[in-house]
Amino acid sequence: MADTMASAPPSILITGCSSGIGHAAAQALTQKGWRVFATVRRDQDVTRLLEEGFEALLLDLASSNSIAAAVDEVLRRTNGRLDALFNNGAYGQPGAVEDLSRSVLREQLETNLLGTHELTTRIIPVMREQGAGRIVQNSSVLGFTALPYRGAYVCSKFALEGLTDTLRQELYGTGIHVSLLEPGPIASRFRENAYRAFRDNIDAATSYHAVTYCALEAHLAGEGPSAPFTLEADAVIRKLIHALESRRPRARYGITVPTHLFAALKRILTTRAMDRVLLRATRQERET
Repeated sequence: MADTMASAPPSILITGCSSGIGHAAAQALTQKGWRVFATVRRDQDVTRLLEEGFEALLLDLASSNSIAAAVDEVLRRTNGRLDALFNNGAYGQPGAVEDLSRSVLREQLETNLLGTHELTTRIIPVMREQGAGRIVQNSSVLGFTALPYRGAYVCSKFALEGLTDTLRQELYGTGIHVSLLEPGPIASRFRENAYRAFRDNIDAATSYHAVTYCALEAHLAGEGPSAPFTLEADAVIRKLIHALESRRPRARYGITVPTHLFAALKRILTTRAMDRVLLRATRQERET
């Protein structure tokens, strides 16, 4: 990392390291010589990561106490320094907007937005004191494009992008760089975790959308094919490393064909035309 002044290896805290992008990021950055604090929200995952050789900690983004304890422990181990933060932890809550209760939507935001925000604001003073730092937010193609039956997740990522754009402006000139990653479909356990959230929180049988939910459940359960242009987590890691180590990191990194395609279409199509494209693109997962 170009801004790192200390002789010790650069340090980074990563959320959501139990699998997928977070786990791959922890592996890749460790191999590159970073000191990685890999955090997860379940004790059994901490144990597993420790066995794999990671410096693992418990951090539940839905708990202020957990966030504070994790940050305090990381800073204790690093003598008060942290070079980078990768806000990766998140999950998707499927379901039609009209079927999302206030508590379910709040739970989605607690993890994907509010916990991420709280963690970030605890780290910023440390980076200000250092005069340098990198904050990387893992957003999504759904941070700027809405798709049906993903309203809770879309809400959290749209909000994260707006908050991050504002933060980037407010930190201008401080030596703290803020970047957004915008992946499309990436091979991970995201669909599996989303299916669990759907079953726990959506009353599919009594919903107006019950018929559509039959097809949606089959898709979430993995009975259908993966989304077109799905990439492995390595595609995200390459962009993450650039955001962390480049002297001039970008504000945004589009990842996967759908991300670039939808971004381009959104610039040139009317809202009505864009809606037709997005509904057509997701039709298969909604039809039995």
